[in-house]
Amino acid sequence: GFKGFAFALVIGTIVGALVARNRVLRSAIGSLITGLQTMPSVAWFPLAILLFQLGEGAIFFVVVLGAAPSIANGLISGIDHIQPILLRAGRVLGAKRWRAFRYVILPAALPSFVAGLKQGWAFAWRSLLAGELIVRIPGQFSLGQQLDANRQLADSAGVISVMIVILIIGILVDALLFGTAERKIRRRYGLVDTAAA
Repeated sequence: GFKGFAFALVIGTIVGALVARNRVLRSAIGSLITGLQTMPSVAWFPLAILLFQLGEGAIFFVVVLGAAPSIANGLISGIDHIQPILLRAGRVLGAKRWRAFRYVILPAALPSFVAGLKQGWAFAWRSLLAGELIVRIPGQFSLGQQLDANRQLADSAGVISVMIVILIIGILVDALLFGTAERKIRRRYGLVDTAAA
């Protein structure tokens, strides 16, 4: 799951950066990225199983396809909303191409990019659990497999317990990872913390 999300982060960042700064790519695949984002994770599994059989590769494939479009769209949205004066100031100070992206564009797009990462993680987490319900890997414990096992045993208490664990993991990742990152960004940019207001 985390490997898939890390790979999706790399792919989504590269695609988002290229599409945001290239009009030809934007017109060619901009809408496709949003279309991929709206695809339910479970719809990818028949293709994933055909390509990778019933194994970890199928889950990895669906996790990446679930998360990467959200990450790319987050970065594209962030870059689209950068004030032109920041880009002009960066050019005046000598920031061009890679340096402009590293020191001007990415920091300015960071709030939207983190929002895209957060959404990408949610898609990746759902894709992972859907995959674990469909793909059984012998000798490996998974929450999805445990959920399905409890369902087969008609153990409603067990099903609910696993669902609560899944929920808690999602809340903890959001609070400890993305919540912390968002608070630091708000403080760095001098933004109002609406949750505390």
